Amino acid sequence: MTDTDVDSGPLRGRARWFALGALALAAGTLVFDATIVGVSMPAVIAGTGLGFSAAQWVLCAYSVVFAALLITAGRVGDRVGMRTLMAIGVVLVVAGSLLAAAAHHPDLLIWGRIVQGAGAACVPAGVFSAIDAVFRGRDRTLAYTAGGVALGVVAVLGALLGGWLTTSFTWPWIFLVNVPIGAILLAGILVVVPEVRTEDRGLDIDGFLLGAAGFAVVVFALIEGAAYGWGRPLRAFPVFGLHWSVRAAASPAPVLLVLGIVLLVLFLLWEHHRAQSDRPALLDLSLFTKPAFRWGAAAAFASALTVFGLLFVLPLYLVDVLDLSTLHSGLIVAVAALGALLGGLVARGPVAELGRVRIVRLGLAIQTVTIALTALCITADISPWWVAVLLLCYGLGLGVTCAHLTAITLSGTPRERSYRRGRAAQTTLAGFGASLGVAILGGALSLSLGHALTDRLAAIHDLPHRTAREVTIVTHDSAGGAIAALRAHHADPAVVEALARGFTDATRAALLVAAVILLLGFCAATRIPPGVVRTLRAQAVSDAAPEAKEAADEVSTPDRTDASED
Repeated sequence: MTDTDVDSGPLRGRARWFALGALALAAGTLVFDATIVGVSMPAVIAGTGLGFSAAQWVLCAYSVVFAALLITAGRVGDRVGMRTLMAIGVVLVVAGSLLAAAAHHPDLLIWGRIVQGAGAACVPAGVFSAIDAVFRGRDRTLAYTAGGVALGVVAVLGALLGGWLTTSFTWPWIFLVNVPIGAILLAGILVVVPEVRTEDRGLDIDGFLLGAAGFAVVVFALIEGAAYGWGRPLRAFPVFGLHWSVRAAASPAPVLLVLGIVLLVLFLLWEHHRAQSDRPALLDLSLFTKPAFRWGAAAAFASALTVFGLLFVLPLYLVDVLDLSTLHSGLIVAVAALGALLGGLVARGPVAELGRVRIVRLGLAIQTVTIALTALCITADISPWWVAVLLLCYGLGLGVTCAHLTAITLSGTPRERSYRRGRAAQTTLAGFGASLGVAILGGALSLSLGHALTDRLAAIHDLPHRTAREVTIVTHDSAGGAIAALRAHHADPAVVEALARGFTDATRAALLVAAVILLLGFCAATRIPPGVVRTLRAQAVSDAAPEAKEAADEVSTPDRTDASED
């Protein structure tokens, strides 16, 4: 068997494009789930009584499981077939959606998201393998371009649909909508997508367990750190039937964070050992010896971390502070998604004049400046239109960045097997970035919120200290939902205004953290070596490998593009 075999024979003519439609819809479900749940989070919190950390877990549980299972799921697909793997994934996504929709307790909702994440992890490997098997040369480039446009459209639709469903109906519908979508998708996969089998690369169960455990512990520490404290313990922590006492010298959060980092280091050492022993490894560490991959993946990681973190933070601000409905909040988030779609299309034009690396740097610079400006400009009574304009600019920068970043990152891995490993590693890092984005930006919002609310309420001289403390706790635990509730019940305007301003201060802090992360991503992009496309083309010619030449054709630019990059 070659690296990739199509069991049912090659597709011809329109059949290939019907298959692409099904594959694009499959990939789109990943973006759709992220946007529809993120936009709807204020309604989910209000409807289920989620606490702050539980709300973070609703988003994080999906992306943690997705990233942890992604590569392993691809290895399973090597054995059972990629179409079969995608079909299993769709069934799991639908099952998880039904479980989440029926949840009347936060734990059940989170378990539903875990099942959804496991199903979603089965999709990317199948989509990539099927496109690579069905399309060749420029058709493959066109297929990936069309798929990218479809993802942008789905992101816009997800934001709009999430706002509409939670405003016109109830929050469970954001999950129930996956049932008809899943039925259509499953039929499309089974009817028009060929069964693709790739070379069996073997499983790395030990590496999977180490990596998943390490990352889960890190995310747990970041999310629960505000609840358990980063200095002295704020509450008891149960560990395997024992309890970490509030009288302990230190909080469990920093200890767990260090433990998670140690597990991740052990994971990397184990992966190196398996590679040296010529055994299947989950992560190909040799990829990170290539500057284009190392710095490109770092820039993509920073961008993914920020966008998913903002998808948690901004809807809370828009609904609870600016008093928008989830429908209007969804419209504003959709503006950002529309900007990303337009930015991705526009960025394909000036490649010959600017070069891919410069375009990526420009996109990251736009993102950094725009988020920093948003942090400085937001107030408790700013016009939503100004927020929409700022997010449109941010979306443009995001689209400009993403248009070429994947091609640049994978430019040093032209051989088919290395290219697949690099793509899987980059997608996994993006999934981990999504989880860390919710954990870090949500954590920054949580930590800042307690201090900001306390300071703002302290300025109301006739408000009893005990009342101020109770209001602070309720507002924090409801992730700002108490502000909307107090406003609806015509509470003291001074208290409502103080809470809104305090939540704005905390949102500003989270946005500034996002701007710093994007700045680090921009710095990483400046380290991407110029002329990476020249290097790829030269390697393709010297190797005389068909798959290398195809990869070179996909990311190549005119000679004057490379000459213009510095």
